[in-house]
Amino acid sequence: MRKLLIVEDDAAVRNTMLTVLELEGYAPEAVASTREAIDRLAVEFYPIVISDIYLDERTGIDVLHAARQSNPDCAVILMTGRGSMETVMAATEGGAFEYLAKPFEMSHMIDTIRRAEKSLIGSADEDEAAAIEDLPDTETIGSSPRMIEIYKTLSRVAPTDATVLIEGETGTGKELIARMIHRHSKRVQQPFVPVDCGAIAPSLLESELFGTLKGAYTGADRDRMGVFEAAHGGTVFLDEVGDIDHGFQLKLLRFMQEREIRPLGSARSKKVDVRVIAATNKDLQKLVEEGKFREDLWYRLNVVRLTIPPLCERATDIPLLAHYFLKRYNERYNLGTKLTESGLKIMEDYGWPGNIRQLQHMMERLTILAPAGRIDAVAVQDAIEQMDSRDHGSESLADTELEQIRRVLTATNGNKSRAAKILGIERKTLYRKLERMGL
Repeated sequence: MRKLLIVEDDAAVRNTMLTVLELEGYAPEAVASTREAIDRLAVEFYPIVISDIYLDERTGIDVLHAARQSNPDCAVILMTGRGSMETVMAATEGGAFEYLAKPFEMSHMIDTIRRAEKSLIGSADEDEAAAIEDLPDTETIGSSPRMIEIYKTLSRVAPTDATVLIEGETGTGKELIARMIHRHSKRVQQPFVPVDCGAIAPSLLESELFGTLKGAYTGADRDRMGVFEAAHGGTVFLDEVGDIDHGFQLKLLRFMQEREIRPLGSARSKKVDVRVIAATNKDLQKLVEEGKFREDLWYRLNVVRLTIPPLCERATDIPLLAHYFLKRYNERYNLGTKLTESGLKIMEDYGWPGNIRQLQHMMERLTILAPAGRIDAVAVQDAIEQMDSRDHGSESLADTELEQIRRVLTATNGNKSRAAKILGIERKTLYRKLERMGL
């Protein structure tokens, strides 16, 4: 697969490309106009086409359409010295493999061509991962032995009002398990209210949970209902309960014993009917031994304990989860991205320190950005390397940064907060990049 077509009206650039590509072992052919290119594409098969965008009365976008019409698998690399958001959009929507801004190093062009070759080899030789039928409507899925045992326990405890303590690393889906318990309980028609105890200052947690009366402190200009009262009849999910300040633990214990709240500023208590599900990514028993968590409160919370395994210990569930997220994001963004066997193999071999949440974010990003709409081994490995580099403080995106940003913004209908999350950067960083690119 060394044959390719160059479409470039600048003779000096065209001849340089011909010389360099011949030295690299390719068999390049070159034309100087869109008409010549379209005529050649009608009778010749080219796996790769490299075209300037601004040529004559027609453009490289017309060449792109002709190449893809002649050969739907054709990898088209477009280049321009005066690009715009519109041309990038047109190139991406037309299925261009890559968009290069002039001037560029010829080594960058060679690297791009080699990536295109790998992509075409993958699309020709590699089967898609077999689709999994009848995917459930929640990511609380898995058929590994440990997850089956969790489901068995969950099915028995959900219909009761027993307090449940869910343990597991960050990103393992503790809140999803809590919501499943609520969904299968007799309280399903009443509220499910999550509270991130680790994100609330200790001085504010009491008012958040128990409520406040007007005038209880400076700035309390109205009565404010607390979480426990707002969830009356339903379920309160206390996430990261291990982060609760030691001084407030006694007040939470009293609530667990009496099911009564006393809003700040009130002299009277009131009964509330809520079920409590707690979760933590810490070893509460160890905290008890260290004197950092009340033993009596731990006993109150630990009526039924569920320990969610990290994703690396349930690798057999990765294909199911990957297909679930692929289906979700294909539907959300109206795409048809495919997952290949080689891509799935890389996922199964990876350690997933961020657990299901990390897999979910990566699948969303790959569904939108995977070259040629195929999540293969190269795409997954690149995504993992980018995630790992961000973990070490890097803000870098792939070389095709502009195209990635545009595609994500298009998929999210211009929602910059959502786009930044998918790209793995902070929103202010995205704004800086958009300003620097003149977008």
